[in-house]
This record gives sequence, structure tokens and C-alpha cells, in this order.
Amino acid sequence: MKLTTILASAILILFGFFATVYAFSGFSLLLFVCAGNVIVYRALLSLAGVAAAWLLFWLIAFRPLRFLS
Repeated sequence: MKLTTILASAILILFGFFATVYAFSGFSLLLFVCAGNVIVYRALLSLAGVAAAWLLFWLIAFRPLRFLS
């Protein structure tokens, strides 16, 4: 479970980097990495959605921030 959480975090950090490049330059680095294939592009975007859903579940179920008050 810890490995899954680390992997999901890494995926979201990578997609955040792709989004930053797109926001500053208008160049879609993710589409470039997918070689212009829209099906692979959408599959990777859905992977980011699954990673975000996993991290949301992890934050709700395990409450890693509860002792920070």
C-alpha cells in the first residue's frame, strides 16, 4: 500500500510538471511524449485521475495529517 501511494504521488507530480510546461509555453509535453496518439494521451490522463482518486482515499482512510495540530 505504501508503494502504491508513492507511485500515485509520483504520477501526479509528473503530470503537474506536464501541466506547468503547458501553462507557461502552450506546448503539450504530454501529447509530445505520447507521440501525438490521442488514445494513449487519454489513457495517461485517466491514469492521473485514478492516482488522484487513490490519494484522496488514502488521505481520508489513514488521516496522515491528524497529529499536525
